[in-house]
Amino acid sequence: MVIRKNMYFIFQIINVYLNKYRNKRGIFTEMNKIVTFGEILLRLTTLNKERFSQSKNFEITYAGSECNVAVSLSHFNEDTYFITSVPDNPIGQACINHVRQFGVNTDYMIKSGDRLAVYYLENGASMRASNIVYDRKDSSFSIVSPNLFDWDSIFKDCNLFHFSGITPSLSKSAKNLTKVALSEASKRNIMISCDLNYRSNLWTPEEAQETMIPLMEKVDILIGGKKDPEIMLGEKTINEEQSSYEKLIEDMAKKYNFKQVAISLRDSISADHNDWSGIFYSNGKVFKSKKYEIQIVDRVGAGDAFSAGLIYGIFNQLSNQETLDFAIAASALAHTFHGDFNLATIEEIQAVASGDVSGRIRR
Repeated sequence: MVIRKNMYFIFQIINVYLNKYRNKRGIFTEMNKIVTFGEILLRLTTLNKERFSQSKNFEITYAGSECNVAVSLSHFNEDTYFITSVPDNPIGQACINHVRQFGVNTDYMIKSGDRLAVYYLENGASMRASNIVYDRKDSSFSIVSPNLFDWDSIFKDCNLFHFSGITPSLSKSAKNLTKVALSEASKRNIMISCDLNYRSNLWTPEEAQETMIPLMEKVDILIGGKKDPEIMLGEKTINEEQSSYEKLIEDMAKKYNFKQVAISLRDSISADHNDWSGIFYSNGKVFKSKKYEIQIVDRVGAGDAFSAGLIYGIFNQLSNQETLDFAIAASALAHTFHGDFNLATIEEIQAVASGDVSGRIRR
């Protein structure tokens, strides 16, 4: 495994210099092929921050952690593929159509099973927390067989495979599917990124650690929120100070031979007012971002925007500091959109990263 990771980074170094040569010579540089893998859900959100018991109408959209990453990267002009299973009915087709409109390749979204997973969202306000209810049992993705996916085609010319800790939590079948997908990517020497993404509504910390720790040997880039390493991997910080998290990501990189580790740091003042920052370990050093004060429109999917920003920076030869700054700015902007998808452009993110947080109207 160490050999596989080192081989990849030797390839990346060569690729950096090739891209610089191509750019200097005016030669077209191809987009990176990035494959994301997981469940997509029908999202039903109460209107006007109503409670479930009040609401007579729901806003309909589609979302899922790995799909959110694919949509962000598609907005960053990357060649993104989302791999999942949806039912062979009008709702499944509507889901595919929705994802496709954002430029994500849906060729390997297969149709099987009888139902699309659902999640209900009640957005919080002030001191009232947001609330999510899942309806995912026996969904198309949670019972799909690995044999239905054409792994050779999926991973042909692939640069990165991305998954999250949500996927193996869904069912025994999904856990096995995750292991197969990782094995297929690993044996082709494809770089693998993982967002830990703990969901207490889906499994316990003990169940999560039993599954996730063995998977870490195949992961090159690890991403998570501030509590994820402790819950998912049993890796604890000394205290809540940022310096403790900096030491944590450095220690985890050495323990699991990660090439890069990034943690988003959220401080919740209220349901619609948060502070947001991040840290990033790469090439033996820890990098820190600025802190953003955010008035939240919709916080779901912000961590996925962070993952997408990191991936973009890593694969587009940004410096380590620029990569972190881009990722944190991207995820800060993700809080300003309704729905899970981050629809910010590269130019908007770069403007925020450079210090333009005024929100002034553009004419």
